[in-house]
Amino acid sequence: MNPRRSNQHRKQAPRRLGRKLLLCTLTLVLCAGAGGWYLYRDLARQIGSSYALDDGSPRSAGGDTNILLMGLDSRKDQNGEDLPADVLDKLHAGSSDIGGYNTNTLILLHVPGDGSRATAFSIPRDDFVDIPGHGKDKIKKAYGLAKARKEGRLYQQGVRDKHQLEHDGREAGRRAEIETVRSFLGVPIDHFAEVNLVGFLHIADSLGGVEVCLKKPAKDRYSGADFKAGRQTLNGPQSLAFVRQRHGLPAGDLDRTRRQQAFLASATHKLNSAGTFTDPGRLLKLLDTAKKDLVIDEGWDLLSFIKQARNLSGGNVEFSTLPIEGFGRHNGEDINRVDPGKIRRLVAERLGKGRSSGEKHSPSANDGNTPTSGPSSPATTAPTAPPAPTLDDGAIPCVD
Repeated sequence: MNPRRSNQHRKQAPRRLGRKLLLCTLTLVLCAGAGGWYLYRDLARQIGSSYALDDGSPRSAGGDTNILLMGLDSRKDQNGEDLPADVLDKLHAGSSDIGGYNTNTLILLHVPGDGSRATAFSIPRDDFVDIPGHGKDKIKKAYGLAKARKEGRLYQQGVRDKHQLEHDGREAGRRAEIETVRSFLGVPIDHFAEVNLVGFLHIADSLGGVEVCLKKPAKDRYSGADFKAGRQTLNGPQSLAFVRQRHGLPAGDLDRTRRQQAFLASATHKLNSAGTFTDPGRLLKLLDTAKKDLVIDEGWDLLSFIKQARNLSGGNVEFSTLPIEGFGRHNGEDINRVDPGKIRRLVAERLGKGRSSGEKHSPSANDGNTPTSGPSSPATTAPTAPPAPTLDDGAIPCVD
């Protein structure tokens, strides 16, 4: 054998081996990436979906996106089944018969198409508004009223399958709540996400706890809240107590909306700071948690939004609570008196849209403010609205 050729062969062998190793590594990386993407897509498909927005209603223009976040005060799972006893104990919220299908959390998140700062409006659950097809009532009731009405009609038609009744009833509830909010605020709704009561608990646990900041100690036997003042990390049950507490707070329900805002701001911050949006393992865990409690509209590319959600942390969302005019009574229940025209103008101005397209008339002084039926008591003026949550270190809001 030619000695020169033998030496060349020995020199080239490590190079060929290196190239093979590089090709193998690239192949494994590509396979892992493709496998990870498949897992993402597979988990995303397992998240509950709804056709409640498939009604041909107008959508936002210019690349803007309006997302309605709905938190159900239900002690049941997505199929209408009672939650396990150990889960109910963690919720500290009573039995599965309590709560019904009220949307106790309603937040409209506006994400501008130009990448500028997002805006989130919290809608107090007791706002007395017009519910299409029903009349005036608390905005939180739109879901449950429509669900019960749909199930009643189906039952009269001979439907007895409880899963179909639950599914079709919830779809009717979602459509009614979306239509009510859309009409009340005068803006289109592009997407929505619905989470049940236990979802707050699961989200906090999946994150290893959520950090909050309290201006003073808080203790409430109704929600189970028992917190010291200052910054602290809450586990799942504690987080749920945090967002549910209203007793013992200066502004009651209005302060509770600020607790919900603080929870969302802190959770988003932790998701981003922990690298969840870029870490495949963490992202898979998040999606696996979401499929238990979350329902979104069909056609929403959740993975694309997750990438976008990285820009919604660190104080990049401006939270506010929509104003009320005072308090009143309707059919023996406390309500918030509101001025729909004023609300639409405020939302339009905050979103830079000028006069809202949903505002078709100049409201009278009592438009939406005065109960139209049932026993009522004299209205009282609204308290001074607490300020939006203060950001501590640009990420953790401090609240009452």
